[in-house]
Amino acid sequence: MNQVKIQIPSLIENIRVIESFIDNSKDEFEFEDDIYGNIMVAVTESVNNAIRHGNKFDKDKNVYLTLQVEENKLLFEVADEGPGFDYENLPDPTAPENLENPGGRGIFLMRNLCDEVNFLDEGKRVQLIFNIPNLENGSPN
Repeated sequence: MNQVKIQIPSLIENIRVIESFIDNSKDEFEFEDDIYGNIMVAVTESVNNAIRHGNKFDKDKNVYLTLQVEENKLLFEVADEGPGFDYENLPDPTAPENLENPGGRGIFLMRNLCDEVNFLDEGKRVQLIFNIPNLENGSPN
């Protein structure tokens, strides 16, 4: 198993660091282009939520991103230093009354792009799991 961790201050411009991290991970672990797009959108959305909603743009608070590579799966974990949130009772972004809202689709997107999404520690940590066939213990075939 391989594990890589980074931390960034809660500034929106640091999303670029996350994008580079994902690009480097794609090169290192050689996952396919079709899953790469899903990973890029889901992970950057999760980090954006951690900066915006979790840490409230407080540059003195950090966002932590961990990538754990296991046999046949990639597990990204995003954690913030905020108070957490009630992930069980989110408005449905596909409901007619919410279609015009400018936000509120991030978690919906994550759930549709990942094979599994888990919220931990009262919503302060989210795990994004992608099943990758032929990925063995952190090294490509």
